Amino acid sequence: MLSPLDLSLTSGPIPTAATVAGAIALISLTIRKNRTWWTRVVPVVMLACAAVIAALVFVVDHVWKPWPEPLPPILAVWAGAVLLALSLAVARLRAGRWYWHTLSVVLALVVTASAVTAANAFFGFYPTSRAVLEVFTNSRVDLDAAARPTTSVVDVPPGGKLADVWRKPAGLPENGTVSEADVPGVFKARKAWIYLPPAYAATPRPRLPVVVLLPGQPGAPRDWFDAGRITERLDAFAREHDGLAPIVVVADQLGSRSANPLCLDSKLGQSETYLAREVPAWIKQRLTVDERREAWTIAGFSQGGTCALQLAVRAPDVYGNFIDLTGQREPTLGTRAETVKAAFGGDEAAFTRVNPMDVLARDRFPQTSGVVVTARGDALYRQAGADVYEACRKAGMDVQLKELPGAHDWNVWRPGLYDSLPWLATRTGLSN
Repeated sequence: MLSPLDLSLTSGPIPTAATVAGAIALISLTIRKNRTWWTRVVPVVMLACAAVIAALVFVVDHVWKPWPEPLPPILAVWAGAVLLALSLAVARLRAGRWYWHTLSVVLALVVTASAVTAANAFFGFYPTSRAVLEVFTNSRVDLDAAARPTTSVVDVPPGGKLADVWRKPAGLPENGTVSEADVPGVFKARKAWIYLPPAYAATPRPRLPVVVLLPGQPGAPRDWFDAGRITERLDAFAREHDGLAPIVVVADQLGSRSANPLCLDSKLGQSETYLAREVPAWIKQRLTVDERREAWTIAGFSQGGTCALQLAVRAPDVYGNFIDLTGQREPTLGTRAETVKAAFGGDEAAFTRVNPMDVLARDRFPQTSGVVVTARGDALYRQAGADVYEACRKAGMDVQLKELPGAHDWNVWRPGLYDSLPWLATRTGLSN
């Protein structure tokens, strides 16, 4: 039987029940047998909360602008509901008995919990309660222990696949390992998260393909493990392939959760050099990997998807493949003018030299393969994905366009990556 911990938090009865409970709790907070309450307190509190939320949205979208996209309306609505619930609960504390005070606090907490559940369902961040609980566990292992050097390796045969010469040894672990490590370089990055598949523990050790994976913005490398469920997905893939799966290094292209240096070498930082040269060099020095460019993939979602496209055309000697999951049409801080000013001091020509769509228009990449994933309900970037796909196709790439149901969220990014694993295994020489 399905464990309650594995029930979906993104669709089905749990988010529906949470929404209903939140609505009932909010309505209950407004009910009171007092004429002044209805004619003065409730209208004033509602107007004040609406004004605060409107001001907050304006500041985030037009003043602070921590990310290019506007705040989703559903988040503003739920933020308003929480603020209204808390304000009404405080107003109710001024009169009545203690048990009514307690009930008011409980009702406000119900609205807050409903808002958190709704936001999670909207973004698809934690698919189950089990995923939430795993945030509080630490199953990571020291990289020195997980990636001990070896002199006995299995190489990909010329013109063949690793699976052709790989034989699963007795006693191979069922699951891979997860580690954290600092990857030094010119860019001040947070720790990378590394997944090593079960086959990495074998002797002789196979030279495995590499996926350098990127989060979105705002985000962190850990997001691919908490929300992306990468460990369980790749362990499942490995079980179907005698322990073989790609090595995945989730690198940090941002520097902090809300920063956006655009994956360029610019006034904002040297993130392109870091991802195109220093991260690959560290991986090759530290891990047993297949060093052929066709065995290397750069992938990411949202801003990370844009970055994956950038590196595919700016470092084609390193990355033979890319996966762009609902990325933008070009690196952006909101508008082209704002981006050029912040990154290059207004030098449009400097931006054009590195902008992937401009690079694709003037160069050809017949040895590069890619997957561009769009979401049917992504009003912001669905067309951007189609434009990127067409530009890649015209530049000679072997590229696929996949449109999935959903929006700009984890409900698209998870299947967008994992449904591409069979293609990736063939392309990188892992298996047929």
